[in-house]
Amino acid sequence: QDKDTKMTEFWLISAPGEKTCQQTWEKLHAATTKNNNLSTNSKFNIPDLKVGTLDVLVGLSDELAKLDAFVESVVKKVAQYMADVLEDSKDKVQENLLANGVDLVTYITSFEIKKSFKNYSSSLDTVPFIFIFKGVNQIDNDLKARASAYNNLKGNLQNLERKNAGSLLTRSLADIVKKEDFVLDSEYLVTLLVIVPKLNYNDWVKQYETLAEMVVPRSSNVLFEDQDSYLCNVTLFRKAVDDFKHKAREYKFMVRDFQYNEEEMKADKEEMNRLSTDKKKQFGPLVRWLKVNFSEAFIAWIHVKALRVFVESVLRYGLPVNFQAMLLQPNKKTMKKLREVLYDLYKHLDSSAAAIIDATVDIPGLNLSQQEYYPYVYYKIDCNLLEFK
Repeated sequence: QDKDTKMTEFWLISAPGEKTCQQTWEKLHAATTKNNNLSTNSKFNIPDLKVGTLDVLVGLSDELAKLDAFVESVVKKVAQYMADVLEDSKDKVQENLLANGVDLVTYITSFEIKKSFKNYSSSLDTVPFIFIFKGVNQIDNDLKARASAYNNLKGNLQNLERKNAGSLLTRSLADIVKKEDFVLDSEYLVTLLVIVPKLNYNDWVKQYETLAEMVVPRSSNVLFEDQDSYLCNVTLFRKAVDDFKHKAREYKFMVRDFQYNEEEMKADKEEMNRLSTDKKKQFGPLVRWLKVNFSEAFIAWIHVKALRVFVESVLRYGLPVNFQAMLLQPNKKTMKKLREVLYDLYKHLDSSAAAIIDATVDIPGLNLSQQEYYPYVYYKIDCNLLEFK
């Protein structure tokens, strides 16, 4: 069960370079691995981006927080819709949720900023954000349109399938009855369909000819059966129909309202085939679209996280840019312990935050419960994107 103890959650943190950034990395790595392996760590590479003024950074920090939430919501929507479309087990879905052709954990732990992106964000202005937002917004809109079309088709097909299943009283009989089961176009005679519980079948054979006057002898055959009942036909004079229905009910034989209409039944069948073919046709391209756009959205999301770490680190630790971004994959059982180790390692970075955390008292005006705040820069990336119903 290694898969379950391995968290799909990552902590993306940064701390200032000590003498060198390498040293910061080694210190963290030693602290989290020496006492019973609290996390699996890797460096998280963020290239040096050109920094604008402090005002610009503060503005970016807010914009990025909004962008992060938006992109995450789209990533989750695409993932969840993939699960809905595949109507399948977790592993089937998971193997289609890739970023850049690799699984999400591999993508995050070996993250590199896209070349196209580096060119955009060499100066940290709004270009990369517009670039990310536009792309992801497009995915969001396309998803709505595609999902709505596919869901419509699926819904119509399910309704028809329901019509073709279910009890003999209500289900479509298009595949069951044939022309020769009926006396058609007769002025005097009519064929009825009767649902006979299997337990009462012997009674039916004995009784049906006597349930009303003018029932044609030996005119009943079993046309179909399901678990509980037989579908039988019986032919009688039109004027005896009401009597027959009334009497049949006493014996628990249900006469089904049914007019044999070839055109109608053919249309039903054709509609079913059409919808079924349509759904099959759309399925492949839809799954491909979801795969490609999931990857795009997820990559965009991790780029937003990288930008957030960069901006936040500069705002907290100051200039010149000197920090190490690190990715921790916590072990489920020791998360609390990991928090403590990180706290001890970095509490000197922010004495006010440290005091608050040490005191864990309610300080008026400081609403910390909503927002996790630590003396180091911290963002969570949760790769568990599906709520399996």
